[in-house]
Amino acid sequence: MTTLAERIHTQLGDALLEYEEARDMPVIICKKEVIFPFLKFMRDDPSFSCNLLTDITAVDYLKHPLKKRQRFEVVYLLHSLEHGHRFRVKVPLGVADLTIDSAVPLWKTANWLEREVWDMFGIRFNQHPNLKRILNHIEFVGYPLRKDYPVDRRQVLTINDSLMDEMEQRLIEKGLK
Repeated sequence: MTTLAERIHTQLGDALLEYEEARDMPVIICKKEVIFPFLKFMRDDPSFSCNLLTDITAVDYLKHPLKKRQRFEVVYLLHSLEHGHRFRVKVPLGVADLTIDSAVPLWKTANWLEREVWDMFGIRFNQHPNLKRILNHIEFVGYPLRKDYPVDRRQVLTINDSLMDEMEQRLIEKGLK
């Protein structure tokens, strides 16, 4: 009988950069080229059944003394309600290519989570259905959770910003407008 760790090693092969049994949950670090099929595997495989995407975030390791890979990591928190296990999946990204495939086709919750990561870190999600600002004003310039963002920067914002363009479509789809 193979362990979950062995199944992950088999599934990822050379795309597995690191696997660690951390204190709170296993941590899987993989190459970005395989993230979509790997997340699909984690969701669909009966041994894992990670049917809940709890969060997507990013980390900026600018000037971190111990970080040896890339500046950024996209982090996915997966949970199996059936088995009760959780996994942290990390994907390193270099500054030269801050793109990664969207998880929206796998979990609807990825939609706004990916928008938050893009809005705050500038990481683009390929094939995202509506990648636009969600926390910051549409005129806001920059990505405030990057370590090199000037915290004292001031910006004059003049346009009325609203999410009504999204709400209008949802109301029409539900027959409420």
